[in-house]
This record gives sequence, C-alpha cells and structure tokens, in this order.
Amino acid sequence: MTQTEKKNGNIIAIITMMFIYAMISFVTNLAAPIGVIWKNQPELMGSNTLGMLGNMMNFLAYLFMGIPAGKMLINFGYKKTALIAIAVGFIGILTQYFSGFPTGLAGFGVYLLGAFICGFSVCMLNTVVNPMLNLLGGGGNRGNQLNLIGGTLNSLAGTLTPMLVGALIGTVTKNTTIADVNLVLFIAMTVFALAFVILSFIPIADPEMGKATKDTVFEHTPWAFRHCTLGIIGIFVYVGVEIGIPGTLNFYLSDTTSRGAGLLGDAATIGGFVAGTYWLLMLVGRFVAGFIADKVSSRTMMIAVSSVAIVLILLAMFSSKETTTSMPVFTGKEFEVVTVPISALLLVLCGLCTSVMWASIFNLATEGLGKYTAAASGLFMMMVVGGGVLPLVQNFIADKTTYMMSYIVPVLALAYLLYYALIGCKNVNDDIPVD
Repeated sequence: MTQTEKKNGNIIAIITMMFIYAMISFVTNLAAPIGVIWKNQPELMGSNTLGMLGNMMNFLAYLFMGIPAGKMLINFGYKKTALIAIAVGFIGILTQYFSGFPTGLAGFGVYLLGAFICGFSVCMLNTVVNPMLNLLGGGGNRGNQLNLIGGTLNSLAGTLTPMLVGALIGTVTKNTTIADVNLVLFIAMTVFALAFVILSFIPIADPEMGKATKDTVFEHTPWAFRHCTLGIIGIFVYVGVEIGIPGTLNFYLSDTTSRGAGLLGDAATIGGFVAGTYWLLMLVGRFVAGFIADKVSSRTMMIAVSSVAIVLILLAMFSSKETTTSMPVFTGKEFEVVTVPISALLLVLCGLCTSVMWASIFNLATEGLGKYTAAASGLFMMMVVGGGVLPLVQNFIADKTTYMMSYIVPVLALAYLLYYALIGCKNVNDDIPVD
C-alpha cells in the first residue's frame, strides 16, 4: 500500500468514525426525554427513579458487553464490529417502537428491553470509535484532538434529540404515550439502516499502531497499568456526571408540582430545550477544544474543567428556585429566551466542562498501552454503566430529598476526576512491554 492510499484510507476511516459518534449520542439521548413520558403514566406514579430506568437499562448493557466488545475488535476487526453494532441498534429501536402497543407496565417492560438492546449497540460502537480515532491520530494530543472533533458531532446529535422529543411531547399528561415520539424512532431506524448499507461498501482498514489480533501474545492485562485502572473508574464516574446533570435537570424543569422548578404549561418542552442547550454547549466546548487539543494537554484540560464544574454545581445547589434568570435556549431552529431558576443556567454551563472529559480521560488512560489498547477499550465501555448507575442514584436522592440536593452525586464524581487529572493519570508502569 502506497503512502497516498494509506492516507486516503485513514481519511475515510476518520470520517466514518465521526458519523458513528453522532449515532451513539442520538440513541443514548432518547432515554431521558422518553423517560419523562413513562414516569407520568399512572402505573409509575411520577417516580423519577422509574423514569430514569430506561437510561439505566441502556447503560447497564455496557456492563455485560464491554469486555466482549473489546474481544470482538481483536477477532473481527473494527469494521465488522461496527456493522454488527448497527444491526443490533436497529433491533433495539424497533423494540422500543413496539412498546407503544401494549398498555401499562407491559409496554414499559418492552421499552426497557429495547433500551437494553440499544445499550449493546452503542457499547460496541463506542468500543470501535474511541481507540480507532486515538490510534489513527497517533495517540497523544493528536489522538485526543480527533476524539474531540468526533465528540462535536456527538454533541450535535445530543443537542437535537431531547429538543425534538420535547417538541413532539409538548405538555406531558397521563395520556401522553410513546406513540407521540414515533417520528423520532422512525428516523433512528432509517439512520441505522442507511448506515449499515453505506458502511458495508466503505473500505476501512484497522489502524497499524497498537494493532492486536487473535494471535497476539498478551503477557499482562490493562489492569496492570495503574493509570489505566484509575482511568476506567474515571470513565464510570464521568459518564454518570454527563448524563445525570441534564437528565435530572430535565425532570426538575418538567415537574409542575411544588417540588419542581415552578414552570407551568409547556414545562416539558422548556425542560427539553434546556437539556438540549446543555448538549449544545458540549458541542461548542468540543468544537473549540478540537482546535487547541494539539497544543493543550489532556491533563491540563481535565484539571481546569473539573474544578470549574464543581464550583458551578455547588452554586446551583445552594441557589433558590425563586431566583430566576432569562436564559437563551436552542429550540432546534433558533434561540428563544425563557425564564428559569438560576440553578438551571449554572447546570447548563457545566456542558462546557464535561465536553472535553470523555476524550481526555480515554486519552490519558490509554497512553502507552500499545497492544493492550483494544482490550482496555472494552473495559472502558463496560464501565460506561456509570451513566446508568449514578443518575439512578441521583434521582433516588431527588425522590427522597430535593432535586438540587441530588447534585451531590456529580460533585463527588467530579472531585474524583480532579484527583485523577492531578495524580492518578501518571503512567507508573512504563516498564511493561506493549509492542
């Protein structure tokens, strides 16, 4: 293969991985706004914990699929693993569509099954895109830069998804059903079907750097690297923060009882727009970071954003909901000014902080792993279950206390990430052979 052919192949692979990044976010971010519908069904009695259960099932799948997905990379390669993941994703969305036919708890059970199947899909897709972009970029700052650029598209999909669902739902009542968001599910199934067909014809070669096959001899495991082990824990708590902040905020703003933000009428729509604006700021953060990531280290980024996010959340927790502010929210077509508690604005600003964390943690944790990168990616994906566990814990606390008090969960998680950036990310096991 000539250098030109190799370069062209890398470009095709990078563009494809960017598109998959967007698909991951689109599917993942269906859970929280659809959960608003289910929690308002009479059988679920307005429980935030049950409303977040679909999100939990989506991320619980990572716990079971993370390690097998890493092995699939080694045995089948990146392209075949991605194709299998896309096919599974189509089945998961189709199952969620069928949840609109049974009534009551039976339909909710079908929805949870669909969310669980979708979790298998996005786990495999994540296992493909993160190490491949990192390796195609040669690791280091350049590898982090490619993942941040891919994360920009991920955030764009995350921005539009809750807004589209929120706009379709409008005011949530006990009569609102899953059928009200069928259009979104049809779009998702179409995207998966087209992605499968297109990817089938795109030639993608596995990256040479850090390449491992079923014949590769592994003397150790990724767990032998301290910075990798601590990074795996970092991924667990980070995803919980990323999902928990806007997910719980959406519930808070959509809650028209005395416990909620005090919004009436189109509260669910406003909640969706505000949550979508959080993802928009993640898009902005990743877009900007994509330009500077080759000059600013992942460690420096993590120290800065973890510290700022802790301050923002603490300010939100101790602010009064009677203290309101005018906030521009992105409706999908334009910006509209709405009045919300100042805590909502502070929490939305956290999107700028969380925007760079995923790529930075992954980059720090896989630095110097070589042939162990694919196996480590599977472990990281397994721990993405934190995106289901921590928000579930957060909303359990919200049910027992207040919405704002529940944000102690992301504060503690961010404190750990600050520790990882300051101390835990150093590779103290560089004597282990990785070639």
